[in-house]
Amino acid sequence: MLAGERWGGSGPVVIMLHEGVADRRSWRAVAEAICDRAVAVAYDRRGYGETPPSTEEFSHVDDLLAVMDAVSPLPVWLAGTSAGGGIALDAAIGAPERVAGLLLLAPGISGAPEPTLDPDTARFDRLLEDAASRNDGDEINRLETWLWLDGPSQPEGRVGGETRALALEMNGIVLKNSTPEDAGKSSVDSWSRLSDVRVPITVACGDLDIPFLVERCEELVRRLPKANYRPLEGVAHLSELEQPSMVVALLDELLGLA
Repeated sequence: MLAGERWGGSGPVVIMLHEGVADRRSWRAVAEAICDRAVAVAYDRRGYGETPPSTEEFSHVDDLLAVMDAVSPLPVWLAGTSAGGGIALDAAIGAPERVAGLLLLAPGISGAPEPTLDPDTARFDRLLEDAASRNDGDEINRLETWLWLDGPSQPEGRVGGETRALALEMNGIVLKNSTPEDAGKSSVDSWSRLSDVRVPITVACGDLDIPFLVERCEELVRRLPKANYRPLEGVAHLSELEQPSMVVALLDELLGLA
């Protein structure tokens, strides 16, 4: 059973997919902002938030398709950040008749080549490896929140207050559950099939995010037949959490609700 929420009663249906260091709460402010003109749905994947880890083999894409079937008989819009964006893209390739369009925020992409890390990100990679070797979960959480919420080139604490507290809490659950990153991985190779995706797509990435993700998003738009790119100024990786108003504007534009 997947824990989830639904906001709004009418309009286009948007299913919101969280990143690998968060849960459905990262999308709550966006959902609450658009629920007067759309139906917003967000859920915790297995091992995140209020959904326990799986004890058997599963597919995140299959779980998403089950949610889609439960919330609408018509094609739905998918909005996903990071790993959530990768799942949305895999679903659009595997079940194109079920997807109306995509908002992809710094998405992971199945089958993409291994990146070359910039010096700032490579430093975090080394620090995280050291913390993992010491089994220091608190330090891993601190470093990952700095990397993903603040940005690899930014000072720790650039984003503070309730937003930071929530980011630490959400990722703390992920780390406690010890869900492997490749758990629920689909068999889709989206990187080699981007030309098959024919629905309207907005790709966005914060300019404070990891540089290879910015570059990959720009390449993604060049390879997708019906995609537009929207840079997000002054934002790192967790854009819907850090600046929900920016993401609301992207959804309004994509869905024609503005």
